[in-house]
Amino acid sequence: MDIGDSPLLPDSILYEIFLYLDHVDVLSVGLVCRQWHAVARDEFLWKELFYRYYRVSREVPRHPAAVSWYEDFQRLYDTIPCVEVQTLTEHNDQVLHLSFSHTGYLFASCSKDCTVKIWNNELPISLLHSSNMRLYNWSYTQFSQFNSDDTLLLVSGVFVGPRNSSSGEIAVISLDNFTLLSRVRNKPYDVFGCWLNETNLISGNLHRIGNITSCSVLWLNNAFQGIESENVNVVKRLFKIQNLNASTIRTVMVADCSRYDAPDLLLDYKEQLAAAAAPYQIFDLGSDSEEEEAKPKQKMMAEPVAQASPDGGSGTAEDGLQQFLDDILEGRVMPVMSESELETKVAELLARNRTKPPELNQLPTEASNKKKYLIFTTGCLTYSPHQIGIKQILPHQMTTAGPVLGEERRSDEFFDSLDHVIDIHGHIIGMGLSPDHRYLYVNSRSWPRDCVISDPMQPPPIAEEIDLHVFDLKTMKEVKRALRSHRAYTPNDECFFIFLDVSRDFVASGAEDHHGYIWDRHYNICLAKLQHDDVVNSVAFSPIEQELLLTASDDTTIKVWRSPRIVRIHHARKPKPRKLLFSWLMNQQS
Repeated sequence: MDIGDSPLLPDSILYEIFLYLDHVDVLSVGLVCRQWHAVARDEFLWKELFYRYYRVSREVPRHPAAVSWYEDFQRLYDTIPCVEVQTLTEHNDQVLHLSFSHTGYLFASCSKDCTVKIWNNELPISLLHSSNMRLYNWSYTQFSQFNSDDTLLLVSGVFVGPRNSSSGEIAVISLDNFTLLSRVRNKPYDVFGCWLNETNLISGNLHRIGNITSCSVLWLNNAFQGIESENVNVVKRLFKIQNLNASTIRTVMVADCSRYDAPDLLLDYKEQLAAAAAPYQIFDLGSDSEEEEAKPKQKMMAEPVAQASPDGGSGTAEDGLQQFLDDILEGRVMPVMSESELETKVAELLARNRTKPPELNQLPTEASNKKKYLIFTTGCLTYSPHQIGIKQILPHQMTTAGPVLGEERRSDEFFDSLDHVIDIHGHIIGMGLSPDHRYLYVNSRSWPRDCVISDPMQPPPIAEEIDLHVFDLKTMKEVKRALRSHRAYTPNDECFFIFLDVSRDFVASGAEDHHGYIWDRHYNICLAKLQHDDVVNSVAFSPIEQELLLTASDDTTIKVWRSPRIVRIHHARKPKPRKLLFSWLMNQQS
């Protein structure tokens, strides 16, 4: 890029330059505002200005894709989608979720007005189709996702029912003619659902076992259930997982492990330097090297462990349960357990020898490159989601063909164990994957430090400040300090999901403080606040143009945000109107 052709920076930024150079004369500042590119070639100056203006630690290296500090400064100043260019008002109730097609040509919106709307993303943005889901006894639509070839749209909604009802449904809509292809039950409704591949989607079901004990079943469903032959399976059970202490599985998503070797952006600074020194280095998926184990770990996902009896023996679950009941009757269990603690303990003992062990890590093969992870929120202490569960989906599980209801399972393998679990120590209110599926971003509201949960129906109070955690799904470690700026105010029993989104360089999130927020993924700094009149529920970057962002709010609007650079380009393309004097002269001559 030619520096002389770059846009003029504002006086405030140039004044920072002169503060650094100890030139504080106002006339000098004014002169350079007109000819600032004369100093723009000073790389040392721009480096100093960058660290001071954006308040970045000097330990943080330059963005790996930037060729100069000037270019990186310009990127953060000029390519953030922070200029409102359009407001969409077609919804008449709270807008809850936004999702783009993979090509970026379409996007969908879900709302409390119980419609899912599909939009054409050409300037100006226009409404292409609207489906009213009240015809199917839905209360509202809450989530949508395009399949990988953008031919089908998954729409998740909530059934009409009492306030404490947890039933929902997933609908599949054809994008060729906007017809409804199939409907699948989904319980609890905040499982949301997701695509596993082009034609198969994942839904949930919940079975109560006791007052605070249940099991979640995750199903693989064919999107064309009403079309396929009766001789072809259209559903298949993926996993059956035990829930303790009123917890349930929610918010499922799929990560494609095959994309880890070519990340868009490495967030670990040491790994960045290593990649720059050896650009053709191949990373081993799921490496367990001693060097990796020796690194300090901030938060790490728990590795799967074999179930064992409390005394270290190999007794059966029935023996353990009998011993536990004998201890209770003879008064050897102290202190006295509550009813909920007793139920949880009995459920753990019964499930001990009826849980299928986790799949062992496979050697790198062509088949392992097709491996995918199912990621979801869960818990073990209380009903509020405070853990993230990860379960590997094997290649043979990615189709509804084969045994239907877990018929391949042995009679003593009743539950599936998780491959990895991460404890967030707070209420999880949002999750999102980076475009390369390497990093998982998690919105959470933390619990008080050292809090003790004695009643699963009474979770700890949650902070107003939202923490945005970042986890590397290849190393299973937290790789960045939590991002902060956004806030939420609702208590545990009214807490709702705030959807976030991740682009190549940025991450964005909604908040209850009437703003959307944008951070830089590399520098961990907040770059912009986007104003709404009410809670911002969802944000979405265009997958092909990260300088375009959408925000959805309880104020019933969808706002479209562009970067200053794109706004300038579009403005320059508009034909200039002829001056009135010139038009008058032409009319006089005729």
